[in-house]
Amino acid sequence: MGNLRNRIDGWRGRQVYGAGFASNEDLLEDAKDYERLGQARFGNEGRFYGGYISEEDDHSPGGRDTTGPLADIIARAGWRDQMPSFFDFDMTGLGGEHDFLRPLEGKVVLAVNVASRCGLTPQYTDLEGLHEELAGENFSVVGFPCNQFGAQEPGSAEEIRAFCSTSYGVTFPLSAKLEVNGAGRHPLYAWLTDPANGHPGDVEWNFEKFLIGRDGKLLNRYAPTVKPRDSGLMNEIAAAL
Repeated sequence: MGNLRNRIDGWRGRQVYGAGFASNEDLLEDAKDYERLGQARFGNEGRFYGGYISEEDDHSPGGRDTTGPLADIIARAGWRDQMPSFFDFDMTGLGGEHDFLRPLEGKVVLAVNVASRCGLTPQYTDLEGLHEELAGENFSVVGFPCNQFGAQEPGSAEEIRAFCSTSYGVTFPLSAKLEVNGAGRHPLYAWLTDPANGHPGDVEWNFEKFLIGRDGKLLNRYAPTVKPRDSGLMNEIAAAL
């Protein structure tokens, strides 16, 4: 079954982010793994546990038993549990740091695609404020510079860092510049916008926000115009802490 500590280079378990979900054949192989486990555990090679094909198959000899001992396990431990968490993605920091997200594991994170020349750039002030005020509660803002919207983040890594530090006193982590939409979309953003996470669709503009829980699962998504100190966002951050 899927190893939850596999390296993430856009690939996890049997799902490739940016290229759709696992095929039916792969999911069937996962089901067969459960079936073989059930056969070995319960000493019954003529009966499959937990699977389901049709009503006709329910009680056929050697068929699949939807009420077998593994049925509940399969219901609770299906293929979705093989999906990566936010912290599993292999990313580089703005300063070249490797495994950029791993030090954040266990924190509540507000992930934001940022830009230096946008009308929403002043949001940096409140993003940094939140980051500083809630750091003691294991909260972090993380910025992902992106030049896809109006070419409003054209600078080099050094220029971006200097601007953020000088203009807004930013201390929260910044990743290397990436793409959040289209063919070059980073696997992290393919995951964030994946329908399986409940908040599908392309990123609309700079400063769109994604709230991540301590377990690395996506909790909610907020439009670019939602301010960092919006009461709804603040309440959901508080609930996650």
